[in-house]
Amino acid sequence: MTTDAGSAAHPQFAAALAELGLDVEVRRFPDETRTAQQAADAIGCRVSEIVKSLIFAADGVPVLVLMDGASRVDVERVREALGAGEVTRADARVVRETTGYAIGGVPPFGHRTRTRVLADEGLLDHALVWAAAGTPHSVFALPPKELIAHAGATLADVRESRGRTA
Repeated sequence: MTTDAGSAAHPQFAAALAELGLDVEVRRFPDETRTAQQAADAIGCRVSEIVKSLIFAADGVPVLVLMDGASRVDVERVREALGAGEVTRADARVVRETTGYAIGGVPPFGHRTRTRVLADEGLLDHALVWAAAGTPHSVFALPPKELIAHAGATLADVRESRGRTA
């Protein structure tokens, strides 16, 4: 495991950290941490302490949703929070074009384009949360309020209730 932010993070994300003046430990793992469960296992934390950075399209416009790793996004709640007509999951091409990163490595900030961001309120249930640092092999931790602020996110209840899938 590597812990130097400059070499462990994606260069675009390392630049974003520097621009924000954030000095965080970025951990790089030899195996992918592409899923929330893989990341939690590698870090040694609960799955709910992992932040998933998910791109959706609201009326065709990309939007980032930050969700804890143990929960799923309710697209209807996202639609309501945004006042959109339709919300769909973005494909891999849109994710990369919007963020500059591949699915599984998208960080909560430091993207190629400025995107509207929603953060699920459930992230605030933790003292510290872990998110991708631009690659499927790297993660970093921040207190959730700080992560949400750096992402420029609006807090919303967009977590799926049990039994619904999206």
